[in-house]
Amino acid sequence: MNFKVVKLIVGKGKTTGDEKAGEWIKRYYQVELEIQDEHDIEIAKASVEGLIDGWLTPSELTSQAQPQKETQAYDMNKIKWTQAEGSKGPYERSEDVNSLDFKALLKSLQQHNGKMTINNYFVWAFQNGHVIGRKKRK
Repeated sequence: MNFKVVKLIVGKGKTTGDEKAGEWIKRYYQVELEIQDEHDIEIAKASVEGLIDGWLTPSELTSQAQPQKETQAYDMNKIKWTQAEGSKGPYERSEDVNSLDFKALLKSLQQHNGKMTINNYFVWAFQNGHVIGRKKRK
């Protein structure tokens, strides 16, 4: 038997609240994807999970009420980078979707509107959601 995946639905939810006050906030997001190439299923799933995780993370306004120190949950040196040439010159790119460090960096980028500076590198997420680029700041 042969199967071909053409559609993938990824959903995640989070419930937060105060048990003593009996207040609960339930949030659930579901994304439906059309798969062009069935070999991209894992990449698509990881990208959408990161996107939904970003949506489920408290907003800036909520986190100001409860200050939290942002910890870096990734090591960019553990991510596989390849040299590439873009319209603005050479840069490094990664599609290391099986790396936990890559996934954590992608999630952090999504929380920062897809771009940020880390350790003297300008780092950004490509619009396709599964490629990260970086360029050394001068």
